[in-house]
Amino acid sequence: MAWEVVIGLEVHVQLATRSKIFSGASTAFGASPNTQACAVDLAMPGMLPVFNEEALRMAVKFGLAIGAEISERSVFDRKNYFYPDLPKGYQISQLDHPTVKAGSIDIHLADGTGKTIGVTRAHLEEDAGKSLHEDFHGMTGIDLNRAGTPLLEIVSEPDLRSAKEAVAYLKKLHSIVTYLGISDGDMSQGSMRCDCNVSLRPKGQAEFGTRTEIKNVNSFKFVEKAINTEIERQTDILEDDGKITQETRLYDADKDETRSMRSKEFANDYRYFPDPDLLPVVIDQAYIEAVKSTLPELPEAKLKRFKEQYGLSDYDAEILSSSRQQADYFEAAASAAGDAKLAANWVMGDLAKNLNQQNLEISESPVPAEHLGLLISRIKDKTISGKIAKDVFTAMWNGEGSPDNIIESKGLKQVTDSGAIEAIVDQVLADNPKQVEQYRAADEAKRGKMVGFFVGQTMKASKGKANPQQVNQILKQKLS
Repeated sequence: MAWEVVIGLEVHVQLATRSKIFSGASTAFGASPNTQACAVDLAMPGMLPVFNEEALRMAVKFGLAIGAEISERSVFDRKNYFYPDLPKGYQISQLDHPTVKAGSIDIHLADGTGKTIGVTRAHLEEDAGKSLHEDFHGMTGIDLNRAGTPLLEIVSEPDLRSAKEAVAYLKKLHSIVTYLGISDGDMSQGSMRCDCNVSLRPKGQAEFGTRTEIKNVNSFKFVEKAINTEIERQTDILEDDGKITQETRLYDADKDETRSMRSKEFANDYRYFPDPDLLPVVIDQAYIEAVKSTLPELPEAKLKRFKEQYGLSDYDAEILSSSRQQADYFEAAASAAGDAKLAANWVMGDLAKNLNQQNLEISESPVPAEHLGLLISRIKDKTISGKIAKDVFTAMWNGEGSPDNIIESKGLKQVTDSGAIEAIVDQVLADNPKQVEQYRAADEAKRGKMVGFFVGQTMKASKGKANPQQVNQILKQKLS
């Protein structure tokens, strides 16, 4: 039987507030365990939550960015469950009245196709603490630093039909929240965590199949692998006439398998009810408009502008606009270079290669955008050749200074004096009489390939400094 995959994602984004959503404790990452949990986070008797307005502003900002309806009245609820890293015995979340209602996100796939994915809602909630198993033999340690950290849970419609679509959606979501500055999106630090809901149904069937939820997947790579692994597992069960159990599963990256964690809970299992310690949050259109006025240029708009303003291809514009830092770097380099296409090639080529090799973000690049742009301009004005530019770039990467300083100190200026190049060409031809004779005896088709030998010898003799265009021109004149 042919199966159709149905996927929905629930993404928890840690908001970049300096303090927690209901207390004044710090949200800074990396502190010693239990040093950033105050009396409110620890649920000490008599402690009351006070809502952090900055978390609300960030949620509204996100809602506006995806064209969603913003609730003028939202309500916090208690989601009751018992776990060691949840001191209160409940999590403060939003159920029936979330801050952000339905919106949508456009994704672009590698084959050039696009798709609009519905967003059901995005609601504010507090994070739980963290259970630590590795360092405790036969016991579990609890770190409550993360308890109370503000989260925005973004729930998609079940509109995704493959693991690749899910990754494209997640990457676009990552791009939006980082553009907005509401989260650093660092999945390695838990700033963005993904729950994947996966089900299968016979192709053509309208009714959804039974779904499983893969909990807390923390990288784009593992989201794709976890979903594909779960699709294979469910396919094998269904084709053996088995039934899928609705449950929560974990993905084991080392074994590349999903395994059962617990039976899937339903909303009534959590006994939701409005939190009596928190009033409903009421905002008006003036507040929403004030937040709207702070929105930056978003990825989709930037992608479109890059194509129109700089004449970039769909692929180049998609890559360069994928992160705000990369887009800003590219535009600064293009401005200094006076050539957007060359700047795009260098940013996506040599720069990206070096960043990847050293596992650096573009914001950590040792080569400033203005210096890269200046290097490109030196290729354009024929101060150096494209080949020498790569050596200059390596020196810039190693901290040896600006392109002009490196070119000057290393004596790398391109030879453009036609008389000097002509002298080098004459010497090359004199040193290779046999090849000259063969060239002159050959037909036009073969000559095109044979001239490469003389170009190579001339560039070698000039130590790569001769202008390649002039070398070609003078050689053709001399050989004919």
